[in-house]
Amino acid sequence: MNDLFSLAGKRALVTGGAQGLGRMIAQGLLGAGAEVAITSRDPETCSAAAREMASLGTCHALPADLSTPEAAVDLAHRANETLGGCDILINNAGRTWGGPIESFPDKAWGSVLGVNVQIPFTLVRELLPALESAGSADDPSRVINIGSIAGLKPEGLQAYSYGASKAAIHMLTRDLASDLANRNITVNALVPGYFPTKMTKHLRDGDTVDPALLAKIPLNRLGNPDDVAAATIFLCARGGAYVTGVLLPVDGGIAGSG
Repeated sequence: MNDLFSLAGKRALVTGGAQGLGRMIAQGLLGAGAEVAITSRDPETCSAAAREMASLGTCHALPADLSTPEAAVDLAHRANETLGGCDILINNAGRTWGGPIESFPDKAWGSVLGVNVQIPFTLVRELLPALESAGSADDPSRVINIGSIAGLKPEGLQAYSYGASKAAIHMLTRDLASDLANRNITVNALVPGYFPTKMTKHLRDGDTVDPALLAKIPLNRLGNPDDVAAATIFLCARGGAYVTGVLLPVDGGIAGSG
């Protein structure tokens, strides 16, 4: 049974894996036996996170500012060299922008859509030979895109370009899953709800969470690292080998609450 959820011998790239949700995912992959490379825009943050997670397994720091397609191409090359191939790609790095519609700027669109949609596509394209080489019919390579509940239903966040970008990455996930199935690559999306990250800092005071937010979550709590790590491990391990093109909410029931 343990083999269903083992990632021993697997090589994973987690963008934005030094902090927040990406770090929760990276720690889960390491704990399941994978060798992991993480990225962050800040080299010091990236290196420190890799050192801290080294107690769980082999973790490489690959600093990268993924604000341009050229940077994504460079990262794919460095990741392939560092890991000696790629079995798992986690497209987690993202950008957001919030504000009232009256003052929401045009510059909030190109940068958010670029990082949240174009960069994941570019990384898949550039890592395609490595992913295809690593996968087999019984054990495909895996791509997981990180979506958001904000891409499924209005959340009142006034983050217009962010919500649109997450809806787009959900659709891109389905397109890629269809196109890459015959290459032994599965493509799925995790759809997180609210977790204790920088994006929810304004809704928390230490361990106290805004009651209005908790009222929106049927399970009445924020997600924790195990919640997102377990979902990721399932999709990446043998137990999830027959799953592709799926948007998997990890949100405490928000998506199904109407």
